[in-house]
Amino acid sequence: MVHLSRQAREDPPPPRRSHVKTIRTLLPYLWPESLEMRGRVVLAVVLLVGAKVANVYVPILYKQAIDVLGAEQAHAIVVPIGLLVAYGLVRVLTVAFGELRDAVFAKVAERAIRTVALRVFEHLHRLSLRFHLERRTGALSRAIERGVKGIEFLLTFMLFNILPTLVEVVLVCGILWALYGIAYAAVTFVTIAGFIAFTLWVTEWRLKYRRRMNEKDSEAHAKAIDSLLNYETVKYFGNERHEARRFDESRQQYERAAVSSKTSLALLNVGQGAIIATGLTIIMIMAGYGVADGTMTIGDFVLVNTYLIQLYIPLNFLGFVYREIKQSLTDMEAMFELLAVGAEVEDKPDAAPLAVREGAIVFDRVRFAYEGRRIILDDVSFDVPPGRTVAIVGASGAGKSTISRILFRFYDIEAGAVRIDGQDIRDVQQASLRDAIGIVPQDTVLFNDTIYYNIAYGRPDASRAEVEQAARLAHIHDFIAALPDGYESTVGERGLKLSGGEKQRVAIARTILKNPKILLFDEATSALDSKTEKEIQASLREVSQNRSTLIIAHRLSTIIDADQILVLEQGRIVERGRHAELLAAAGKYAEMWRRQQEAAELKQTLEQKLAENGEVE
Repeated sequence: MVHLSRQAREDPPPPRRSHVKTIRTLLPYLWPESLEMRGRVVLAVVLLVGAKVANVYVPILYKQAIDVLGAEQAHAIVVPIGLLVAYGLVRVLTVAFGELRDAVFAKVAERAIRTVALRVFEHLHRLSLRFHLERRTGALSRAIERGVKGIEFLLTFMLFNILPTLVEVVLVCGILWALYGIAYAAVTFVTIAGFIAFTLWVTEWRLKYRRRMNEKDSEAHAKAIDSLLNYETVKYFGNERHEARRFDESRQQYERAAVSSKTSLALLNVGQGAIIATGLTIIMIMAGYGVADGTMTIGDFVLVNTYLIQLYIPLNFLGFVYREIKQSLTDMEAMFELLAVGAEVEDKPDAAPLAVREGAIVFDRVRFAYEGRRIILDDVSFDVPPGRTVAIVGASGAGKSTISRILFRFYDIEAGAVRIDGQDIRDVQQASLRDAIGIVPQDTVLFNDTIYYNIAYGRPDASRAEVEQAARLAHIHDFIAALPDGYESTVGERGLKLSGGEKQRVAIARTILKNPKILLFDEATSALDSKTEKEIQASLREVSQNRSTLIIAHRLSTIIDADQILVLEQGRIVERGRHAELLAAAGKYAEMWRRQQEAAELKQTLEQKLAENGEVE
């Protein structure tokens, strides 16, 4: 069940980040501390300016060559050759400067993308369990993926396409004003400005379809991931068609938005063509009159036409670029908003590493609530002496698993204290706290990697011999060795290629390799059959020797040897003692024991009858 704190329910949602703020957040990554990177940024800007100057000068050389070719002078052909060679060289320089700029800046851009992605990834791991329970993993991964791509697109098109083109527009208007007067500059400027304004207006109108497309794409993606991660559950209930219908509903809405987006593109293209054609026609008529009255040459006529076309070409995709830049900023905004989410559980500035000597655990009058009005744990006190085993039992929802989450400090308690060897866990570094505790959970989720990787995850720097020894202690080495690929066998998504018992043994081996002072078994055998449960229990007893052990149990038969058993009911400890003492007390524990024994006997009777029927047949 997902719980929301009172704070989370009552606080208004944070205001959306502005695009300017998003760009400001990105800029420091483009000007890193490294002198090499800063040098690359400066050199890229110099090359960018060089490329634009060369690009603006190309039409001037072209004009001069045309004028010379049109002049009736002896041996004039010598001059155009020189101009045409210069024309060719300047065009090469335009391309060369642009490519060199991209090559020089590539390392800066990729480093910025890598740094941002790593920072977001690390931040997500620092956020609380509550945050991850309230988010869909598929949607989170999509936000990071799109945000990273957004940075790449923004750097590629905005820094080295749109902004330089706008600078070129100003340069060209200045040249036309200087050579031919303000009228030519004005027509050019109004045409390009009108083109940009119309493109941005129509594109902004079309963005609603794009937003709808992204929304439904994310929704469909999240549904697909959720369904595939729960493949077994889908199969258990035969809900393949239901899942397909849910997925297709989102895709249908995506389809409608995509069709609207593509059909409205026609309006944009027609309008852009009309604006540029109008501007070209006006400026060519003006230049034509200039040639006719002798104030302009044929070269001048070509020059003004060339400048307008040259400005139009990079802006031809402005609608697409503007839309993608807006989307990139939105995607970056979603990613940077993740960075703005504060960690619910933070280390104190002066927090020291946990110093584990004996591994004694004390819960001292602990009070905790997921919501302010619903208490999960109320005045819970108990201790786990060094090297001893304490078990916690109770009905579902009694607060058993919450104790394990508090011990790992996934949540901070509201009152009381949790201490390990006399140190309040709120005063120590979280990493050191979790290093000291090993857990074997009920639902062992493995990485979609090799068995070796999953065992070595307990201590990634362990040697192969140590990994194999851990597997031996968990009684799974022989099973692994018998596999065709041995330790390099892959376990599949969430470990689906292994049985429940095999997964649990991998989890035990992983915990053995970690070699913690404190062990936590969170209903580690409740989902296993009786035979496998007994085998796993034997392994757990071996592992827990000389370690402080806390067991959260459902099956009472698994904890009869515990040094102390706590009975939890509605967040309070209602009974405590050893197995025999609690049975003699004839209280809550004795009632639970009786019900489970009756259920076990009934199950055994049914199995015997089924076996007998099978023999008769």
